[in-house]
Amino acid sequence: MPARPGVRIGIDVGNARVGVAASDPSGTFAHPVETLARDLGGSADLETIAGLVAERAALEIVVGLPRLLSGAEGEAAKGARDYAARLAALVSPVAVRLVDERLTTVTAHQRLRESGVPGRGQRSVVDQAAAVLILQSALDTEASTGRPAGEIVSLGKPRKKERRR
Repeated sequence: MPARPGVRIGIDVGNARVGVAASDPSGTFAHPVETLARDLGGSADLETIAGLVAERAALEIVVGLPRLLSGAEGEAAKGARDYAARLAALVSPVAVRLVDERLTTVTAHQRLRESGVPGRGQRSVVDQAAAVLILQSALDTEASTGRPAGEIVSLGKPRKKERRR
């Protein structure tokens, strides 16, 4: 059982699509919700997610951070960070967290293949499956450590420390 009950929303950000998953109200199990077309010129996908957050009274959003196998961050991670920051500004005060998602899309493809979903059929659901893996990993981490997984996405610039007088 996680330290904090409540629905979480999981996000797998891709260049063309965004996979969305959600947890049950106890914050124990993740399930697929939908795949959204990425709105690179606007914010329709972000607004849809914000609507899901409000509709489900979500406690927080978990966005996958696609690090390289070495642990370094490349262009995909920068894109995920930017997306998470835009989402955080839209859903504030709901927390947005970034969690390591190395190999989740590969694992999602593998599991879909094993379950009999043909290659062509995978395209429409692989992003949802990856979002489920990202979210379930975060839920399991919190259940085992008692602390939320990943790093919080902060809004704006950090405040300067006050000078002591």
